[in-house]
Amino acid sequence: MQRYKITLMYDGTAFAGFQRQPDKRTVEGVLTKVVNKMAKQPDPAIVVYGSGRTDAGVHALAQVVHFDFPFEIPAENMHKGLNSMLPLDMEISRVELAAPDFHARYDVSGKRYLYRMDLGKFRNPFKRNYTGHWKFPVDLAKINTALQDLVGEHDYTSFVASGAQTRTFVRTIYEATCRIDEHNNELIFEFYGNGFMYNQIRIMVGVLVEIGSGTRPVHDILRLYQVKDRKQARRTAPAAGLYLKHVYYLGEDPAHPTKLPPHQR
Repeated sequence: MQRYKITLMYDGTAFAGFQRQPDKRTVEGVLTKVVNKMAKQPDPAIVVYGSGRTDAGVHALAQVVHFDFPFEIPAENMHKGLNSMLPLDMEISRVELAAPDFHARYDVSGKRYLYRMDLGKFRNPFKRNYTGHWKFPVDLAKINTALQDLVGEHDYTSFVASGAQTRTFVRTIYEATCRIDEHNNELIFEFYGNGFMYNQIRIMVGVLVEIGSGTRPVHDILRLYQVKDRKQARRTAPAAGLYLKHVYYLGEDPAHPTKLPPHQR
């Protein structure tokens, strides 16, 4: 059995998330069918393992998966073969032969996400599947001040949706930035950390745009750490604006090149 490491991008609009679900179109489900078809195996004889889940409507610029194939095919041929069978809203950008002990999920040491928030007065129909929308004026300086309160190791209980399956809400964020894309009239957020929980980034963005518009104090994030109350964070930014940008593995993570502790996997 040869293990392959696959990096793929997808438009999450028409997917019910990454994780395979009965009677729903998912990224994992589509990719599993294609891999088994290529191997001439009954689905799901070959199991696909992802670096983590993305929710319905969330996009990926560089999701990572691995699977064990019953015979060895050159990486270039695997790349061409899989892409020839994938739908138009998925594309594999890289295929590598992986070590037998490589694991797409358990070897992750960090992830980077970006969030696009359209600032137009009215909702652009051509952006509705690819950005959030915030029609109120924002102060970028306030947002960037607040972002520094997110950096470091914290208990993010107030920023996690109910249903999160994790033993602890403590995570570390290494970088958190925001800039204005003037050409597209968008806020571009980036978050880089050792792991993110269910809806965490979308809830953080919801708090940050409120801070930028002056409806929250600039350092309200510090209060939210203390109260540990999801309801006080209020809004969740739309899934359409969220993109998994990069998954870091051992030896390539500039901030912390070690495996996640078991309680954070």
